[in-house]
Amino acid sequence: MDYGAPVGFRLALRHPERVAALVVQNGNAYDAGMGDFWATTRALWKDDSQANRDAMRPFLTIDGTRFQYMTGVQDIDRLDPAAWVHDQYFLDRPGNADIQLDIIVDYQTNVALYPAIHAYFREFQPPTLILWGINDPIFLPEGAQAFLRDLPDAQLHYLETGHFALEDKLDDMLPLMRQFFERHLQGER
Repeated sequence: MDYGAPVGFRLALRHPERVAALVVQNGNAYDAGMGDFWATTRALWKDDSQANRDAMRPFLTIDGTRFQYMTGVQDIDRLDPAAWVHDQYFLDRPGNADIQLDIIVDYQTNVALYPAIHAYFREFQPPTLILWGINDPIFLPEGAQAFLRDLPDAQLHYLETGHFALEDKLDDMLPLMRQFFERHLQGER
């Protein structure tokens, strides 16, 4: 999911023999999944100037963090505000904003790996479950659909929610994950 997906994809590229299956939840691997939301980030990637870093800073505030949790969610009452308050506590530590901005600049290295990730998908065809909040403004549903070009047997499920789908759709996602694991990982440990 989100930043974790490229970590998992990098591990799969290094050791494809160790991957039994993939579960992807709003974890992008395709340019199609990156829409207008990324304009400020892409400007930073082209020019890591103070002005472009400052343009990203609102995303690191409590309003930016809350945006990630709440946007696209159908039933806000299912969300626990402690989630974004807890995240923000750590984001607000001294010096952390600059660390986060450095991570955002570095994220472009994940995008540069997309062709290698697609090649991995095509070659190894790992069983894949894709669970996607269809209202996610960060990673668009077109990004979920794009997986099927390289993984035509993947299971794709859109959920009426936003970026952090597990926060309000766990009850829908858990049975899908259990069924997927029972089908693809029987006897594997």
